[in-house]
Amino acid sequence: MNIPVSPWALMSETCFKVLPTVRKNLNHWKLQAQKIPNLELRHQALASLSDKQFHCEGGAIYGLLAKSHWREAIQFIVAYQTISDYLDNLCDRSTSLDPEDFRALHESLSDALTPEAPAKNYYRLRDDQDDGEYLQNLVRTCQNILGKLPNYPNIASVLHELASYYCDLQVHKHVKVEERVPRLKLWFALHQNRLPEMQWYEFSACAGSTLGIFCLVAYAFQPDLSETFTHQVKESYFPWVQGLHILLDYLIDQEEDRLHGDLNFCFYYTSPDEMTERFKHFIHHAKSSVAQLPHAQFHQLINQALLGVYLSNKKVRKQPIVQNIAKQLIESGGSPASFFFKSRLLLSH
Repeated sequence: MNIPVSPWALMSETCFKVLPTVRKNLNHWKLQAQKIPNLELRHQALASLSDKQFHCEGGAIYGLLAKSHWREAIQFIVAYQTISDYLDNLCDRSTSLDPEDFRALHESLSDALTPEAPAKNYYRLRDDQDDGEYLQNLVRTCQNILGKLPNYPNIASVLHELASYYCDLQVHKHVKVEERVPRLKLWFALHQNRLPEMQWYEFSACAGSTLGIFCLVAYAFQPDLSETFTHQVKESYFPWVQGLHILLDYLIDQEEDRLHGDLNFCFYYTSPDEMTERFKHFIHHAKSSVAQLPHAQFHQLINQALLGVYLSNKKVRKQPIVQNIAKQLIESGGSPASFFFKSRLLLSH
């Protein structure tokens, strides 16, 4: 199977292969979620599956890098992203604000990346307990797929590094409101000397994406993946591609987050102009950082698709400042970004 290198080819593969496979996998998890005995856990599991389906649909495009193993890669991506979205709901809508509880829940994401990790109770520090092994089954699905990968040892340490950034972010950003920013700033200070020049809220955005993990797992289905290549992928995706991904997510959610009093990393830019310039900076570095990878055109298309998909979201049209920024960013992304933007607009009407 060829890796798509044109916008039309990527769209075709996504529509006819990726999306039907994602929906089949999600239907399986919906049936499991409906059987969760605890009412609150069942509610949050089903809500995350219906409200955040597009996370799985977008991430699963990386399954195409696994070539003939694309179905297994997508199965992993959907299960892992479903854990992530479910936990996000549990932390966001939680009566608990205990960082140790959030840390215990997120051990499931680390265990999902460790084929030999034993089963444990991730709910041990909260009242809601009985999920009928829903979370454990998601973890086991990921473990089973990774356990069959001949190249798993070459990607293991990098997978865990990327997952640790993600899990730390989820803990810090869900504690008591007054503790969030101080904790995030302190956490950034621990990593700052190993990062390109950026602000604490930009680093937080870079940590919040699962794209690097999906990319590496899909590549690990190929027989010739070395540790050197693994690090090359990591350097390409973290921080720039992952940062661009999550900043776009926060950009379009600003009005919603203001309404609910939620933390939004875009609030910390001093002006719309500064925000636009920094987004362009991320677009530029995301482009140059993937240019050295094999299938560079595919990775460039993903960057441009991120712009098109997020900036064509109906939320943008309700926020005049964001709409103005979106126009400038689509121009920065070039004609493929414009293609994805217009295609999404047409599909949404």
